[in-house]
Amino acid sequence: MTRIVHIAWARLRGQRPRAAGCNARLGPHGQAVSSGVARIWAEDGAEGWGWSNIRREEAERLVGQDLEALLAPDGAISERGRALEYPLLDLAAKRAGVPVYTLTSGRRPTPGEPLRVPCYDTSLYMDDLHLADDRAAADLLAAEAAEGWARGHRAFKAKVGRGAMHMPLEEGTRRDVAILRALRQAIGPEARLMADANNGYNLNLAKRVLAETADCALYWLEEPFHEDGQLYRHLKEWLAAQGLGTLIADGEGDASPRLLEWARQGWVDVIQYDILGYGFSRWLELGAQLDAWGVRTAPHHYGEPLGNYYAGHLAPALRRFEAVEWDEASLDGVDASAYRLVEGYVEVPDLAGFGLSLDEGAWEKALNEGGWEI
Repeated sequence: MTRIVHIAWARLRGQRPRAAGCNARLGPHGQAVSSGVARIWAEDGAEGWGWSNIRREEAERLVGQDLEALLAPDGAISERGRALEYPLLDLAAKRAGVPVYTLTSGRRPTPGEPLRVPCYDTSLYMDDLHLADDRAAADLLAAEAAEGWARGHRAFKAKVGRGAMHMPLEEGTRRDVAILRALRQAIGPEARLMADANNGYNLNLAKRVLAETADCALYWLEEPFHEDGQLYRHLKEWLAAQGLGTLIADGEGDASPRLLEWARQGWVDVIQYDILGYGFSRWLELGAQLDAWGVRTAPHHYGEPLGNYYAGHLAPALRRFEAVEWDEASLDGVDASAYRLVEGYVEVPDLAGFGLSLDEGAWEKALNEGGWEI
């Protein structure tokens, strides 16, 4: 038996390269980011760390627990340990001397060939609301896409739904269309382009925008309206009648409990439960079911930069994994330089654990500024 002997938690802070604007239902997201991070130590000296929102009283119950009892046979984390899921995955993979993706999928690294997982730039928010002219707004978003292209992205997701809250309905919808058309022109015909309405459309608005951007070949429309099986079925039938291949994606946030039922019926194509809030181990369980149904997976994690790296480790276990949602940001003290964005893929390192390192000085500073340890 190997016991957990020490648990610590702190909040690491960082920032994006530029401030993120609004989406259809929220105000500016800003430039600052932060992540709750836990570190755990076992009595044999093994250590792991990662995202966690564990409370101190939960941690007190886990100190002294048998490490092996918290690990499931398939590499996942048992229910008892999921408040420390990411630190435990990191620790277990480090003890085994393999990347997390090997622990959970069985796929072993190929020497000289890093694991490559598709990803997309999720940074194209409504940064244009201060502009009165649609052309200027479209140029601004096209320039932001060019920044993503220079970082290595070849797939892009843009926020739409300006008429839901931030602009008059007609003006906002017209701008959505202008920006999607400008983005397609900026990134070329081969790159993937997605749109995310954050429930800011209704069925008719969704159909209008899809019709007016039909030549833009939108890969998916995300959260067009609040989840409704009848509306999704109608939209799927309309897309088929129009000859449009656009997929429907949903599942971020407080999704309907019937979403999986609608996916099984073919009305929703891509499930996007949050990789942190929903959890890595639950995704391993759900992914097998979605694969059997022919449903695609694309976990959400916007606002938590560590999700950039975790999603890449989930991908090999799921046959229908679509892409990592890449929220470009850095956290103080976190060295993620082993990960690279290359021509639309994130290259996941073959290092043990999650392949991330933590600076001790930055950790101690965060611990002293509101953290705790047991």
